[in-house]
Amino acid sequence: MLRLPKFKYLHPKNIAEAVRMRADSGPDAMFVAGGTDLFPNMKRRQQTPKVVIGLGHLDKLRTLRGTPKDGMVLGASLTLTEVCENRKIRKAYPAVARAAELVSTPLLRNMGTIGGNLLLDTRCNYYDQGLEWRKAIHFCMKKDGDICWVAPSSPRCWAVQSSDSVPVMVAIGAKVKLVSPEGERVINASELYNDDGILYLTKRPDELLTEVILPPTNGWRATYWKLRRREAFDFPVLGVATWMRTAEDGTVEDARIFLGGVGSHPIDARATVSAIRGKKLTEDLIEEAAALAYPVAKPLDNTDFAMTWRKDMARYYVAGTLRELAGLPPKYAGEKNGSHPALRVL
Repeated sequence: MLRLPKFKYLHPKNIAEAVRMRADSGPDAMFVAGGTDLFPNMKRRQQTPKVVIGLGHLDKLRTLRGTPKDGMVLGASLTLTEVCENRKIRKAYPAVARAAELVSTPLLRNMGTIGGNLLLDTRCNYYDQGLEWRKAIHFCMKKDGDICWVAPSSPRCWAVQSSDSVPVMVAIGAKVKLVSPEGERVINASELYNDDGILYLTKRPDELLTEVILPPTNGWRATYWKLRRREAFDFPVLGVATWMRTAEDGTVEDARIFLGGVGSHPIDARATVSAIRGKKLTEDLIEEAAALAYPVAKPLDNTDFAMTWRKDMARYYVAGTLRELAGLPPKYAGEKNGSHPALRVL
């Protein structure tokens, strides 16, 4: 049995006190809400804070306010279950609800939070192991070592961004509020992530993510498709979030497409967007545009499935999201909702 290391647990009364506790405790402190990522990492000695500051009991982090017309604000400690089961979110922001619903299992969704999922640690087969296993291979540069076992000659870590909500929030243009002793700042979700397996967040360690701000639903639509081996609970080895705004005649006025699970940050499939902008989506155009997502997907051999197959699946999943938003019929078996890991030609 893996056991947690010893740590001091702090119970702040409000957000201001939580931020102050983090500042006073220094670099050895971390925030925790649901704990579904941090505590397993602590058991594997991937993260070893000496002070843990609990947030799950703070009511101000569990609020939901606003309207779809004006935009909605999600408290960062809302559980994934609360997000995916909320009627307003399911109706106005179905991609957000779907992403939350596809995370892990019901038990973990009851504990895990939307803010925690946005800050999910990057993953890698050589990193997400117990201490003794990692010690046996002399560790990796993400923790205690100086080599990337996926790409030994690389000067950087290639651990993968494996959050379901991240590509969705980036694609729909959501924002996040960060609070620190220096005050508050609101940034685009896209600005929160770096292309680096270790320094994957631009958020400073002393900053607390308090709110997720969803944009007004002014005529756009979005969807999220996820590839994984077991539909019940696995992390994504490919996630595709597509946002689109169309004119009354079906012409694509604007779009955003981001890939998750195939890099250390959400990858912008901008070439595909350029190919469809200003045009009506047809099956031929979708196939041509989706093929442009193949070069930008750059998975490595550090998660489940063969990396070449995962790369190839990017174009099928991008095409599937475009068909869904265009109201076109599916082309492949199991294509509905992008939930089947092995698409077959009908």
